[in-house]
Amino acid sequence: MSQLRVEASTALCLLQDAGRFGVRHLGVTQGGALDWVAMRWANWLLGNALDSAVVEIALGGFSVVAEQDCVLALAGADLDAQVDGQAVAPWTSFNLGKGQRLTLRQPRQGVRAYLAVPGGFVGESVLGSCSTVVREELGGLDGQGRALVKGEVLHAAGAIAGQIGAPNRRSHVPEALRPVYAEKPVLDLVMGAQIGDFGGTSLFEAFNRDWTLDSRADRMGIRLLGPQLVYQGAPMISEGIPLGAVQVPPDGQPIVLLNDRQTIGGYPRLGALTPLALAQLAQCMPGTAVRFRAVVQDEAWREQQAYLSRWG
Repeated sequence: MSQLRVEASTALCLLQDAGRFGVRHLGVTQGGALDWVAMRWANWLLGNALDSAVVEIALGGFSVVAEQDCVLALAGADLDAQVDGQAVAPWTSFNLGKGQRLTLRQPRQGVRAYLAVPGGFVGESVLGSCSTVVREELGGLDGQGRALVKGEVLHAAGAIAGQIGAPNRRSHVPEALRPVYAEKPVLDLVMGAQIGDFGGTSLFEAFNRDWTLDSRADRMGIRLLGPQLVYQGAPMISEGIPLGAVQVPPDGQPIVLLNDRQTIGGYPRLGALTPLALAQLAQCMPGTAVRFRAVVQDEAWREQQAYLSRWG
C-alpha cells in the first residue's frame, strides 16, 4: 500500500470524493470535489472508480514525500507541480520513487488540482463519504472534517499494481478530452421557479452583462458582482437548495451556492448552474468575469449525458 507523508499543506487542501448523498433531510450538506470533472479524470488515469477519494488542492502550497515507490495522477489546474524540481504536467500519471518529493507551488492556470493514487486515498467514511466538510466537522482522514496538515500520512487503498506497465493505468488524458479553462467562461444556468418574478431589465442584464467573481468565496458559495437584480415577487418560505443554485439576496448581487452550501434557504433564485458549469466555475480565480447562458432542463440533461459518455 502506497504511503505519502504530507510535508506542507494549507486549509484549502482537503480529502474529497464524489460527495455525501441522501442526508440533506438531516441538514447535512453534500461536500465533494468542486471540480468533479477533474476528479474523475485523475481517477481515470489510474483505472480507479471515478468517485474514489482524491486530494483537492486549491491554489498550491502542498507537498508530499513518498515513503515507498508509488504511482500518482494529477488533473485539473496547473499549479506548477514538480517532482524534486522537475516539472510535472497536469492531466498525467507519473511515478514517485521512495524519498522523492511532489510539490504543487502556485497557480499558473486554474485554481484546483486533484491528486489521485491507486484505489483512492483511505479516509474515514461518515454517512457514506469521506468528503471533508470543515464547517460540519465531517469526513477527511479521521472523520473530523479537518484539512490535511503537515506530518500526516496518506494511504492508498490500492496496491502497487498501478505502476508502470499496469493494464489499467493511462499515461495522460487526451488533449481533445481535457476541459478548456476559458478566460471568460459562459456558464449554463437552468432557469428556476422564481425567474419570472424578477424585473424585465434585471433578467436582460442577468444574461447579457458580465459578472465578476468576488473575493468573498469558499466551498459554500461564491458572490458575484455586477448589475443589481430586482426581485418583484412575494416573500418566500425557505425551501431546499440544489447544487449550483444562484440566489439573489436583497442587495441584488447573486451568490452561486456550491458543494458545502446550506440545505435550505429563503432567497429567490434565478435557477441553478449545470454540473459542467460548476466544474468550470471551480477553476476561476476571484476577479474573473463570467456570463450566464439560460438553458432548459432537457438541454442541460442531454449535455450532461453526452459528457458522461467520455468515461464509457
